[in-house]
Amino acid sequence: MKTIKVTATAILAVAALVGLGACGDMSRQNRDMAIGAGAGAVGGAVLTGGSAIGTIGGAAVGGVIGNEVGKDRK
Repeated sequence: MKTIKVTATAILAVAALVGLGACGDMSRQNRDMAIGAGAGAVGGAVLTGGSAIGTIGGAAVGGVIGNEVGKDRK
């Protein structure tokens, strides 16, 4: 059952990331932040076995990292 939950969470996070990729008018920094949040959500979900807290925490950390990376690439 945990495997299904983790897989579903990862699929939803990837789908959200792909959906955000359609926003062509986003700045590079915003796009990097969204990508970081999506990757962080997937990573957090996998590392914590699909825990909501782990997924949200991973998204938050990934978003901050992506935002910082985006600042350097302006």
